[in-house]
Amino acid sequence: MTSNLQPTSKWLAIVGIGEDGVDGLGDEAKRCIADAEIIFGGKRHLALAAPLVTGEARAWPTPFDPEMRDVLALRGRNTCVLASGDPFLHGVGTTLARHVAVGEIRVIPSPSAFSLAASRLGWALQDVETISLHGRPIELIRPLLHPKTRILALTSDADGPAAIAKLLTHLGFGTTRLTVLEALGGPNERLRSARADDFGLEEINPLNVLALEIDSSRDARILPLTPGMADDLFEHDGQITKREIRAMTLAALAPRRGELLWDIGAGSGSISIEWMLADPSMRAIAIEAEQDRAARIRRNARACGVPGLTIVEGRAPEALAGLETPDAVFIGGGGTGRGVMEAAIAALPSGGRLIGNAVTLEMEALLLARQVELGGELTRIAVSRAAPVGTMQGWRPAMPVTQWSWVKP
Repeated sequence: MTSNLQPTSKWLAIVGIGEDGVDGLGDEAKRCIADAEIIFGGKRHLALAAPLVTGEARAWPTPFDPEMRDVLALRGRNTCVLASGDPFLHGVGTTLARHVAVGEIRVIPSPSAFSLAASRLGWALQDVETISLHGRPIELIRPLLHPKTRILALTSDADGPAAIAKLLTHLGFGTTRLTVLEALGGPNERLRSARADDFGLEEINPLNVLALEIDSSRDARILPLTPGMADDLFEHDGQITKREIRAMTLAALAPRRGELLWDIGAGSGSISIEWMLADPSMRAIAIEAEQDRAARIRRNARACGVPGLTIVEGRAPEALAGLETPDAVFIGGGGTGRGVMEAAIAALPSGGRLIGNAVTLEMEALLLARQVELGGELTRIAVSRAAPVGTMQGWRPAMPVTQWSWVKP
C-alpha cells in the first residue's frame, strides 16, 4: 500500500506498553496517549495506561476483529492503539499495517517480551530460536527441538508451560531445563526453573514467556534438518514414500519460501510434511481419498510440528476443483486415475513444477508418455538395503521408482 500523506497526516499512533505501565513510556508515547480522542487496547493495556487517558477508551471487541473495522472507521481522527511491547512482533501493529498506509501511522515500540527475556537470562537474542505459541498449537515447537538449542516461546496462558513440558517429556526431551518468566518488566515479575520431566510449578502468571534449553535422551525423536526423515517418524500403513525416495523427490520439487504444494494421493503425508518443514512459510495441501489415511496424515502433521497442513478428503481429479493454485505438484499414489495428470498440469502456472513417481507399470507408462509429449526429465531410482541372508548379509532391492520431473513453460 502506498500513500502521499505527509507526516502531519499520521492520525493513528500505535504505542507499545509494558507491565511497568506509564513509568516505562517515553515523552512521545505519553503525548500520543494523552492527546488521542479514542484509545483502543486490551483491558489490561487500558488499565496500565489509565493515568494518561483523557479521551474515550475502547476495549477490543470479542471476538477480535482482524479487519480492524472500528479503527478504520476513525480514519483522520486522532486515534491511539495500545499493544504489548513491540507492536510488530506477533502484535497488533502487523494486523493494522495490512489496512492502514505506513504514512498514516506513528509507531512507538517498547521492548518485546523476547528482548526482556533474553536480557534477564543473559542470552544473545540473535542466537536464540523464537516462536509464538499464543493461541496456536504447541506442536509448532516440534521442529526446533534439537539438543543445545535455546528457545524463547510466547505461551497462551498459565497452563502453557506445563503442556509444553509434557510434550517434551513424551518426545524424549525430559531433561530440558525450562524457565518460566512471568509478568516481565512489571512489579510482579518472577523467574522460576524446572526440568521438563519434573515440572511442578504452580500459580503461573498467564502472561509468561517460556525459555527452553533443549537436552535429550538417546531415544529422543529428533526431526533432522535435511529431507528424508526416518520412516518410523511417521505413522503409516505401508503407503509411504520411503526416505531415500522422499529425499530425492523433495530435491526435485525444489521448495522455495512461501510456496504451495499439492500432494495428490498423499498416503501418510510424508512429502507434504517435509515440504512444510523446509521453512515456516511453506504451505501444502494433501489430497487423500481414504478416510483412515487422511486421519493418519492429520496425526502425522501435528506430531511433526506442521499442524497447518491442509487435508482434502476426496479422490482426484474431482477433489482438486476450487483449490488454490499450486506452485508445485507431487503425484504418487492414485496417479493413474482418469484425468488426474491432466488436471494437475492444467492447474500449474507457468514455471510451476510437477513431479510424478511410479512404482507400477501402469503409472510408469503414463509418465513415459507425458515425457515424450511434454519433455522434462526421467530418472530411474533403485535402492537396495543390506539384509540377513542366512548367517551373512546381502543386498535386498526395493521396488524401483521411475520419476518424471517437469516445469511448465
